[in-house]
Amino acid sequence: MGLLGTLTYAILGILIFWALISILGTSMRSESLEIAPFQIIWRTKKFINFIDRIGRKYQRFWKIYGDLGIITGFGGMIFVLYYFAKQAYNIIRPIKPVTMPSVQLVIPGVTIPLVYGLIALAILVIVHELSHGFVARSEDIPLKSVGLLLFIIIPGAFVEPDEDQLKKAPLRSRLRVFGAGSFANFVVALISLLLVNGIALAFEPHGVEIAGTIKDSPAYNVLQKGDVIIGINGMKIETLEEFMEFMNKTRPNEEITLTVIRNKKIINISIILGEHPERAGKGFIGIYPTQHWISKIGFDKPLTIVLTTFYWIYVLNFGVGLMNLLPVIPLDGGRMLIDTLTELSPKFGKAIGYSIMLISLLLLGINLIPAIRGFVG
Repeated sequence: MGLLGTLTYAILGILIFWALISILGTSMRSESLEIAPFQIIWRTKKFINFIDRIGRKYQRFWKIYGDLGIITGFGGMIFVLYYFAKQAYNIIRPIKPVTMPSVQLVIPGVTIPLVYGLIALAILVIVHELSHGFVARSEDIPLKSVGLLLFIIIPGAFVEPDEDQLKKAPLRSRLRVFGAGSFANFVVALISLLLVNGIALAFEPHGVEIAGTIKDSPAYNVLQKGDVIIGINGMKIETLEEFMEFMNKTRPNEEITLTVIRNKKIINISIILGEHPERAGKGFIGIYPTQHWISKIGFDKPLTIVLTTFYWIYVLNFGVGLMNLLPVIPLDGGRMLIDTLTELSPKFGKAIGYSIMLISLLLLGINLIPAIRGFVG
């Protein structure tokens, strides 16, 4: 099943789920539970005391933390605008435009793994919102509620500050609150990256795993997804680099013998290579190769699960944390930009801010073009 087919079934399942929620919604609604199209929100005041206690007890720490969030926030804003502008130019330029997506839609089970993605997203929103809450209380800004939400299929958490009090707070206090969320995501991303690198030391390369085959290629219906190539023509293959180096020396119609691990059994498979579609005179097998790893200390599956979990925690916290700094309301980056410009120039600040937002939305739209093309084929 292709990506478009998977997406179609995913959308159908989501629509059925929300249709049932809509039917049952009348009996489920309460003062603390709000049900809207594709959205469920549960509010409570139970955790406000905990957030208040942590925010007030370590007030000095959270103020420094918030200041670091301001610096990181504006730095991230400049970086994401520069990156989007650079990628937008590469996408729309007439000579060799970029076709790989610079922005990917986050859809658990479709564009990211379902379980790992949901775990990473849950951690992302919890640390993001708690940071907003802790910093808000350190700045004497009261909280109205905290809660959980489900938006389409993405779980979330939120801290709801008193907006009237937030607007009356000094600019620096507001910027601390806005910048704290993404800063928390970057801290979690850094910790996760260090853990990934540490766990990775327990692994060593052991062959080339086949992530898929190209239709009508020599490997199609011969090799299978999950096969691990550990040798070619009797030569041991451990790394992806060794595999690519060997294949770069092959020619069309050349027969090679692959030593493959399939279902924990070692088998030999002979394949006659085709001609590479983009490099005349070069052999072509037609697979999507990835590096295969095994643990040096055993416990391959548990370690792989832990490694993959922290990898996705790193990827989503960094990526979404950075996207949250795009200067577009209601994102934190947009609120930081508008509040700062309005404070600096009450007459022209808002107009300048909204102009930057329009440019940001245009750049985001251009950067999404490759990702959308990937869905529709």
